[in-house]
Amino acid sequence: QVQLAESGGGLAQPGGSLRLSCAASGFTISRYGMAWARQGPGKGFEWLSGIDSDGTPHYSAPSVKGRFTISRDIASNTVYLQMNNLRAEDTALYLCAKSASPTFYCRGAPCHHDYEGPGIQVNVSS
Repeated sequence: QVQLAESGGGLAQPGGSLRLSCAASGFTISRYGMAWARQGPGKGFEWLSGIDSDGTPHYSAPSVKGRFTISRDIASNTVYLQMNNLRAEDTALYLCAKSASPTFYCRGAPCHHDYEGPGIQVNVSS
């Protein structure tokens, strides 16, 4: 049974950092693309970053390039999102998702992602 469980969210000050974790079970992350997305208050679903099965990272949201870093640990089957220089507009529900493919992108767009976690809230405020 595929399960994704996010952790590491909470309250951060502007300019601060948080590291989100996504513990995966029921499959091996080394065989599938994995991704982070978010949904902010009054905003739509936004893909942030993905990592292919071979470890190639992708950053799809211009607003997070240079600030957020995706990584993974095969041994623990966990994907991470390091978030630095946080801004108030980063406040959102952050979700981890599993690609149905070994890659994040399929023909130039995010692949179909067949599972996602319940999400973890991140609030950025002074």
